[in-house]
Amino acid sequence: MKPTPVQLMRTWEVKRRRVVVALSVMAAACLGGSWFLPWWTFRLFAPQYPKGLSLVIHLTGVQGDVAEIDTINHYIGMHSLADSALLERAASHWIVGLTAAAVVVLTFLAGRKLGWLGMVIGLGLPLGFVIDTTYWMYKSGHDLDDRAPITLKPFMPTVIGDGKVGQFLTEAWPAVGFWLAVTGVVLLAIATWQRARVCRVCPTHDECGTTCPHRLLGHPS
Repeated sequence: MKPTPVQLMRTWEVKRRRVVVALSVMAAACLGGSWFLPWWTFRLFAPQYPKGLSLVIHLTGVQGDVAEIDTINHYIGMHSLADSALLERAASHWIVGLTAAAVVVLTFLAGRKLGWLGMVIGLGLPLGFVIDTTYWMYKSGHDLDDRAPITLKPFMPTVIGDGKVGQFLTEAWPAVGFWLAVTGVVLLAIATWQRARVCRVCPTHDECGTTCPHRLLGHPS
């Protein structure tokens, strides 16, 4: 017996719900996996450093030519890199882990009115990183020690792209961890779009509020 149009429609909607879940889980995996990878890279070039000096920013700290760059920064009154974003580094595993978990949980629990919340929470991770990094870059270039051997006017280091500080040319670009998190946000955006289509045809659409009574994969009558 051939399935009726209603049965075909229900089968298609079940598949679409599974797609939403799959996209959300993949997004959570991208967000969680980004914690293990570098998020930003900085390079400095000067005549005495023709090959350049590099910094690789992870959510847990900084790697690369840290000691050499700290020595240079000391001469112009900048604080040590190790003193920046201490709270954020210590809490990074909690922030990333809870963000990924919230994305998955909200996929099942959020109702029609909150179907967008998981994407917003996911977006907060890369966006928050950029805002926080910009703040610390601004602070490092403006909170200079007056007793430093070399006096510079307060400055804003370049967060992305090419820049210049004194005789140093700088480059700053997002790294693979940041782009992996952005990929997670894109997947969440697609999942949110699909979720809205699911909600529009759900039999309990009008009664649905902040939580999904069917936990998304249930079968509304």
